[in-house]
Amino acid sequence: MENNVLKASKEFVVRFSEVDSMNIVWHGSYPLYFEDAREEFGRVYGLSYQLFKDEMCPAPLVDLSFRFLKPLKHGQKARVDITYKYTYAAKIIFDYEIHLADDNSLIATGSSVQVFLDMSFNLMLSNPPFYEEWKRKYFQP
Repeated sequence: MENNVLKASKEFVVRFSEVDSMNIVWHGSYPLYFEDAREEFGRVYGLSYQLFKDEMCPAPLVDLSFRFLKPLKHGQKARVDITYKYTYAAKIIFDYEIHLADDNSLIATGSSVQVFLDMSFNLMLSNPPFYEEWKRKYFQP
């Protein structure tokens, strides 16, 4: 599975509403950047939130972490890169990197884990059929 790497990127400009009184990105903005990356990944690879909704299969975040390496400031242009991590388990794992657009310096890293729930909000212990089909499209056994 190591040869099949699925990645997407989303560029953004830091808005005033995303910074604190010291003009650096507030820590609560990073999950939103990761969310934007997940939406872009879904658009590129056909794994959108609309698909989860259509399949009646919620996939909430159960783990989210990020590590700050350098400050990001109001008005700076940046890019969040998202990488899908293949697993046989019934979950979706992504890694993230945020880079400055002008010099590609690494600003932050992160990861997230989503699990699948049925419509009674019970944890699904195996992958739902639509997700297995999606995985077969990109990852040959």
